[in-house]
Amino acid sequence: MADVKIYTTPWCGYCRRAKALLDRKSVSYQEIDVDNDLEKRRWLVEATGQSTVPQIFINGASVGGCDDLHELDRRGGLDRLLSVDAP
Repeated sequence: MADVKIYTTPWCGYCRRAKALLDRKSVSYQEIDVDNDLEKRRWLVEATGQSTVPQIFINGASVGGCDDLHELDRRGGLDRLLSVDAP
């Protein structure tokens, strides 16, 4: 099973949309709230070049935010990534 992490804030509509897609696909994921965690937010900017949430990682690789996740799903790439077991 793929290791999925999603960095979120509680008030973010895009975070809810991304989680809803993962939920529809019955994907288990670890949600990491970065609302009041400046250290994690700094790390996200370093790791992804983005300061926005959500930021989604599958098996340690950044796949981007909500729109990126939905586009990956539309192209069929999300299911392929999710089918790869975590290293």
